[in-house]
Amino acid sequence: MEGLGFLFDLKSLGIEYGTLVMFGMLFGLLLLGIPLAYVTLLVALIFALGWFGPASVPLITSRVYSFVSSFVFVSVPMFVLMAALLDRSGIARDLFDAMKLIGGRLRGAVAVQTIFLAVVLAAMSGIIGGEIVLLGLLALPQMLRLGYDRNLAIGVICAGGSLGTMIPPSIVLIIYGLTANVSIGDLFTAAFMPGFMLAGFYVIYVLVRCWLNPALAPLPEPDPRPLAERLKLLKGIVLPIGVVIFVLGSIYGGIASVTEASAVGVAGVLLSTILRREFSLHMLKAAALQTLATCGMIVWIGIGASALVGVFNLMGGIDFVASLLTGVSENPTIIILVMMAILFVLGMFLDWVGIALLTMPIFVPVVVNLGYDPVWFGVLFAMNMQISFLTPPFGPAAFYLKSVAPKEISLGMIFRALLPFICLQALAVALLIAFPGITGR
Repeated sequence: MEGLGFLFDLKSLGIEYGTLVMFGMLFGLLLLGIPLAYVTLLVALIFALGWFGPASVPLITSRVYSFVSSFVFVSVPMFVLMAALLDRSGIARDLFDAMKLIGGRLRGAVAVQTIFLAVVLAAMSGIIGGEIVLLGLLALPQMLRLGYDRNLAIGVICAGGSLGTMIPPSIVLIIYGLTANVSIGDLFTAAFMPGFMLAGFYVIYVLVRCWLNPALAPLPEPDPRPLAERLKLLKGIVLPIGVVIFVLGSIYGGIASVTEASAVGVAGVLLSTILRREFSLHMLKAAALQTLATCGMIVWIGIGASALVGVFNLMGGIDFVASLLTGVSENPTIIILVMMAILFVLGMFLDWVGIALLTMPIFVPVVVNLGYDPVWFGVLFAMNMQISFLTPPFGPAAFYLKSVAPKEISLGMIFRALLPFICLQALAVALLIAFPGITGR
């Protein structure tokens, strides 16, 4: 028997039943509350031994090494550190004050201003959780105080804060690029327009809803300060926009790679905190510890998922699943829709990192064989993962906001408030499938 220590030879199951047992074991262990990283690594080890024997164990270590040794992966902790520093500085607060000049006297101006702030924060760091917490602390109390409809305020913050999934420099796109072996610079360029399109949907939705039902949002309070004094608020935009220009400009201009640009971004945010006289060693230490915790989670999930996909590939599982997908229909669009449905369901229960690392090695070759552009599919994947941030029961955006929301706002209220924005995200996915040219590909 090849799988020493097991009661039966897993290889005798065949790839069909072996796949069922593998995924059944995955979901069974996840339901027990075991973290995804440990579950995937354990299942990979069990199937490596049970299918190929002890000699296959080095496969796991080689897959792990290939994942963590990628130079581009260095950009992930850099962007996470940028977000952690933003969390602890007053940059976001000053940005929010400066955005008051954008809304003007429009009904729903504070909600629109919150979406604009979310776009700028997304372009600075590409991290989702920190943005939602910041917006929840800055914008939610003000909207509730002014008499905004609670559901509208909650939806704007969660949906706007999740824009970091799409707008470069998105960590989701970086992980996809590493997994699918496509240019991250190309992904950033292709995601630029869809990200702003989705933000535009949110703005239009807010303005139309407030126009149809003025009770949802009051007219802005008149600002008694003179124009010259209000214009001084614009200085809060200078440093953040400067960081965005340096990071994205260096990538799009071909001056720096994504990894080098991420280091430029960290230097820019650090310089901003120094110029604002907010920098301290305590702040830097806290930001570094938060970065270690976040990246540690990503690395462990990556290790487990890479090992599992490697073993599944050797079993012939990837070819098996690919044949199942292509056998669904002769229409390539139907196959893409099936993939989107699978990602949507997985997004309700799993973290996006695990979804990317588990599914993309299977999906991307199929997408390429169908004649589609993997860069376009990467943008489509990121848009789908944006939906996963809002959908119950996992819906991390709701939990991030709940951590800073008033006690009377329950998780049920938050999830109900997100339904219109989930529909807008689904519309964006449909448009990307129907009109791939939106990505410029």
